[in-house]
Order: sequence, then C-alpha cells, then structure tokens
Amino acid sequence: MYFGNQKFLVAGMSKSGAASVDFLLRRGAVVYMYDDVADAAVQNTMRELASRGANPLPQGGIAAAVEECDILVLSPGIPIDHELPVAFRKRGKRIIGEAELGCLFLRAALIAVTGTNGKTTTVTMIDEVLRAAGLTSCACGNIGLPITAKVDELGYGDIAVAEISSFQLETLSSIRPHVAVVTNIAEDHLNRHYNMDNYIFLKSKLLRNMRESEFAVLNYDDERVRAFAQSVRCPVRYFSVRERVKGAYLYEGALYFENEKIMDASALSLKGMHNAANALAAICTCKLLGVESKVVAEALAKMRGVRHRIEPIAEIGGVTYIDDSKGTNVDATLTALECMQAETVLLLGGKDKGEDFDKLFAGLRDSRAVHAVLYGENRFKLLASAVKQGYSQVTLCAGFELAVKIAAMTAKCGQCVLLSPASSSFDMFSGYEERGDRFCEIVAGLQGERKGAGEEFCVE
Repeated sequence: MYFGNQKFLVAGMSKSGAASVDFLLRRGAVVYMYDDVADAAVQNTMRELASRGANPLPQGGIAAAVEECDILVLSPGIPIDHELPVAFRKRGKRIIGEAELGCLFLRAALIAVTGTNGKTTTVTMIDEVLRAAGLTSCACGNIGLPITAKVDELGYGDIAVAEISSFQLETLSSIRPHVAVVTNIAEDHLNRHYNMDNYIFLKSKLLRNMRESEFAVLNYDDERVRAFAQSVRCPVRYFSVRERVKGAYLYEGALYFENEKIMDASALSLKGMHNAANALAAICTCKLLGVESKVVAEALAKMRGVRHRIEPIAEIGGVTYIDDSKGTNVDATLTALECMQAETVLLLGGKDKGEDFDKLFAGLRDSRAVHAVLYGENRFKLLASAVKQGYSQVTLCAGFELAVKIAAMTAKCGQCVLLSPASSSFDMFSGYEERGDRFCEIVAGLQGERKGAGEEFCVE
C-alpha cells in the first residue's frame, strides 16, 4: 500500500485502533477515525490523535467516509459482518485488520500462537525463555500490546511472539510466522462466528501461508488441531501430555523434546496439566529456535503466572479468593476447577457468547464446586442449564459486586471463592482485565471490613 495517496478509515478506537492510527500517521497517511462507543477513554484517545492530524468522523459521516476512503482498518472488536466492512466490501475496497497491518511491515521473525485456551500463558512462556536466552523478544498481539505498536522497534534479528485471536484472524491474510502454535480448539465465540466450522476454519488460517522453511506446532491431544497437519505445507511438530510424539511430550513425570529430557514437570512454576501442555508447546517452539535446554528449563521454573488466570489474590477468614477472570469459556472454567485444591464457591456469568452451558454444569457435579453464584446478562441461561443438569447449589443475582459478596458469605473456612465466569465480560466491563481488577478491589474491601471489625482468624 502507498501511504501518500490512499486514505484510511480506522474503525474501533481501543488499543489496536489507536495503535493503527499512530502507525499510519507516522507514515504520513490521511487517517479518519470512527468508533460507535462514546465512552471517556475512547473520546480522550481520539482527541489526542486528532491533535496529531487524524480526522474524527462527524456524526452521520459514515456514508461519506465509505465513499472517500480507500482502505478500512478494522479493530478486532468489530465483526466482519458489521455494516461498515460490509459497505466497503460492496464497493470492492480493501479491508484489513490491525494485526494484518502490523504483519505486513514487521521485520522481526514472528512466532504466532492461537487456540481457544492457553494462548496468553504459552506466549508468555515463549517470550520469557527467549529473553533468558539473550534474544530480543516482544510479546504482542492479543496479549494486550498491538503488533503495530512494536513494528518500528523490532529489527531483523529480533523476535515477535504474537497471540492471535479468532477475531484477528477474520482480517488476517498475509501472516506467515516462522513458528505457528495452535494450543487447542473448544467451543467459543459462536455468537460472532455462528458455528464451530467457521471457528475452526479461522484458527486454521494461521497456517495457510506457511511453507517448507517454517514449522507448525500442534496439540496432538486435540483431534481438531491434529487434523490441521493434513493440509499444511510446512513441517509439523506436536506436543502431547498423553503420547510420545515427534516434538515435545510428557513421559513419566518429565517434559521431553525429541527424546531429550528438558525438566521434571514438578519443577514448573505453573502447576496443572493444562500448564504442562502450555510448557510443552513453549519447549517445542524454543527448541526449534535453537535455545539451549538448560535455559528453557530454568526460565520455565522461574516464570510467574499470567494476571487474571487462576491467580490467588487474598485469604480472608480462612477463605482463599482466586481471580480467573480470563476464564471466558466453559473449557477454561472447567480447567480452573480442576486446579482447585479445596471446595470452591464459583462465580459465573457475563455476556453470552453462544455457548452451551450444559457441559459446564455436568462437569460441576464431579468437581470441587460446592456452590455457584450466577450473575450478569446470561444468568438465566446459566440457571436453565443448572436445572437441566440437576445442579441445585446455585444463587441468582444481577450485579457483579453483589455476586462477589454473596460468594464471600457462602464460602466457609478452608474453601475458595473462584471468579471463573465462563463468559465474556462485555455486559458490564471493557474486558476481562477490568472485571478481574474490579474483583480484586471488592475482595480488598472485604478484607478491610474484616480488619476493621477485628476479625483475623478462621472460626469453624
């Protein structure tokens, strides 16, 4: 694309949209900005970018912008069937995403990670191992740092480790990573992608441009992911916690790569079988990049957990509070429950993504969950599934703060309160981060109340 005579419309002014506008302005492009959300953060961002030369669309100016602009840069929060991209497509105009814009101009080698669950942890593991090996690595993409924000900083000898979501893959066509990792595929975002076939297809897009000089790292234990090997042109390596595969695997309590023992699984700083799988994906990737085994093992043994992912935040009156706000689908929540070492009061709810919650409540019957507090926009759908599956230990309420306080009152000494909502946060919050932060604030308030009342000890 030529920045000198093409006009760009950037739709969606969250982090990725703002980074796209900044990227284009630094290249002298004419840029228009649009967002149908008028909250204070968006307005402040648009004012700052307008002061640098970007053009906010006036009220009712969409039709004119569609006619005048040559390229639509779509933020991942806006679906591809939104009226704006539909209008551009009807006129035969180009539509790209922020991630696509970044990948087009990225000089660094790219490691790309997609999947339903485990993306952020796997990206963080890979990034920390590469940094420990003395390489210049940057974790970016859906993890919270847009690719376009780092394009100019990363050179040919550097590595970008990018988390890629299905939303980004809707508009991502030129991506060609050196290593592409697919962690797993489970039901998620069906309110946007309509059915599992579309969702699986989008995940497979990460691999379609790869050739003989690149590598696909696939989860052998996931049949859908394993099947991707049948259609790729690049060499495939697997990771597995069940089988000894060509790649990385768990065997007799240790993590191996191609018959070389890397470390004992018990030495991982992040516990649970799901984190063993994430570590195997990271081990496979880093070994393909030539990192020494000792460096890999030491980095994975020291790594801290990802924020809002099964993160203990407080113990109050003998009750442990755990923030898993990142658990936004059924499989993630069931995984979090598997990690619980004590009976658990579970906080569930938010914005519906089209998932079937029957599987969730069937799983709760055999878990450490002793009670579920249902809140948010989809609370009645959750309740219907609970009734259908015969799970009666539930409380129904509307607001998030009330739900947390009910969970706190329900939990007994020695139990846990787990926020793992199995739902999107967008009914009440800007994202899972804000929801997790709010949970921490409410819990901190509960702690202050107990201290003020002089309650310090667990009373049975």
